[in-house]
Amino acid sequence: MAGAIGAGSPEDVGQGIGDASSLAAEATVGAGRRETGKVSFPAFDAHHPPDKDLIDDCVHCGFCLPTCPTYVLFGEEMDSPRGRIYLMNKGLTEEPMNDQTVRHYDLCLGCMACVTACPSGVQYDKLIEATRGQVERRYERAPEDKAFREMIFQLFPYKKRLRLAAGPLRLYQRFGIGDKLRKSGVMSRIPARMRAMEALMPELQKEQKVPELTEPVGERRRRVGVLTGCVQQVFFSQVNSATVRVLAAEGCEVVAPKDQGCCGALSTHAGREEESLNFARKTIDTFEGLNLDNVVVNAAGCGSTMKEYGHLLRDDPEYAARAKAFSEKVRDVSEFIQEIGAVAERSPFAVTAAYHDACHLAHAQGIRKQPRQTLKQIPGMSVKEIREAEICCGSAGIYNMVEPEPAAELGERKANNILKTGAEMIVTSNPGCMLQIQASLKKMGHDGLPMAHPMEVLDASIRGESVETLLRR
Repeated sequence: MAGAIGAGSPEDVGQGIGDASSLAAEATVGAGRRETGKVSFPAFDAHHPPDKDLIDDCVHCGFCLPTCPTYVLFGEEMDSPRGRIYLMNKGLTEEPMNDQTVRHYDLCLGCMACVTACPSGVQYDKLIEATRGQVERRYERAPEDKAFREMIFQLFPYKKRLRLAAGPLRLYQRFGIGDKLRKSGVMSRIPARMRAMEALMPELQKEQKVPELTEPVGERRRRVGVLTGCVQQVFFSQVNSATVRVLAAEGCEVVAPKDQGCCGALSTHAGREEESLNFARKTIDTFEGLNLDNVVVNAAGCGSTMKEYGHLLRDDPEYAARAKAFSEKVRDVSEFIQEIGAVAERSPFAVTAAYHDACHLAHAQGIRKQPRQTLKQIPGMSVKEIREAEICCGSAGIYNMVEPEPAAELGERKANNILKTGAEMIVTSNPGCMLQIQASLKKMGHDGLPMAHPMEVLDASIRGESVETLLRR
């Protein structure tokens, strides 16, 4: 079956699909978490349930199976895209929403590899997002689960709160408290979700501020806005700085509004509909009146959601047309550079890098060639492909925090495939992927392998920096 899917590199997809072991069965029914016993019937209300016409597009051919991370891990039909679509169909008229069905929906990473693999063009992205919105409205989660998720969404989409948290976290890292907790055995007694959050913590650096306006180098070719984001700006501000410098070097006047916030991607992918729509509206308001040719995004998950604002806000009479017009201007940064054509001189950068496809760039946005072209235009740059490129690394928004067990398995699988390339560094286009892969490599004892965003590599080349500037990180 893996050889028939036609999903990029079929010989490498879904190697070692698991049997329905006891571990898989546990994961499917709740992974040891207390079930609520709550039942909602019918499963879905009248507000945007999974669309019956989209459900009927699925012919249950099975081409999605070897590309689905949870099917690869568990070998469980209901933890595959076609299995979940079957549950959605039953939920429209016949079956209630209960612990078991929600568990199957929760285990989906929303990576959209199935969208790439599907020969029938099933829009699974719209189906799973509609279903998750229903789950969040109609299903009563266990108190500890609800509290943990609320903690995530009261922190990560807000830059000011992240900055407040960053201070104590820097002290935590400086004094090696995490290592001491691990050596003492205390860390193993902490709940798995909190351990996962701790493991995903990046090495915190001083935040680099992005100017509100950056003039182009040479003749102005475009006037663009840049999303600085929330997690990206606080934890990976060096990526934003590199992005702005690259765009300016390519002849762009770059606007980075100070008052911008979260684009709503995390909330959208988790089914928190009203919250996500409010973030979307604020983002449109922030960029709309700035006379921009494009809005450029350097985080895969953010770009994917912003390109869908027209769909997300389709019911809003004030924003529907504006959202559609806004989404048409959104470009991933690698996509944008290839679209306008590179003009800045690239200095040689002799390094071998493994390029990791972020799911919401490759599958959700269909952008695969452009990042590779961007890297290969750098003299001396060698780009290695990673086996099982279609399989998610386990990050998937908040997935690696709320589902740490399967996320850890996928992270280790991805890290092993990266190490097999023999590359000197890893390049990827999403902050969540960076955190997940770094955590997996560190757990495996390979935390010395540097990682960078394509714009960091391109920026270093344009500025004539040495390879060591990135390899030493």
